[in-house]
Amino acid sequence: MRMKTTKPTFTIGELAKEFDITTRSIRFYEDQGLISPLREGQKRIYLPRDKVRLKLILRGKRLGFSLAETGRLFELYDVDKSSETQLTTILNIITEKKADLKQQLEDINVVLLELDNLEKNCLTTLNKIQIKK
Repeated sequence: MRMKTTKPTFTIGELAKEFDITTRSIRFYEDQGLISPLREGQKRIYLPRDKVRLKLILRGKRLGFSLAETGRLFELYDVDKSSETQLTTILNIITEKKADLKQQLEDINVVLLELDNLEKNCLTTLNKIQIKK
């Protein structure tokens, strides 16, 4: 029996299935304070707000946001619904993420160049060995 509310509610299993994640992950996000379902004994009852937050958590993870950063954004939104502060914070985080990714890309390109040179040297040496045979 579901808790009486005018809004639709969801079970942990329904959310896990919809987002293709484990119930353990959802409980972890709850433990981190990112979502806060209602309780009916041991049963968790999730509201649309929890579903939206779960979607944002997963999107943030794909974009490289830490759970702490996501939690900070949720806190800002809860305090300032006008969202100017939240948007400014998101822009700052995006700037940092982009800088990190650009650095990682530069590092990857350097490693690829080194691997290309090593591969070329190996092939040259291998060809010399095979010619001598």
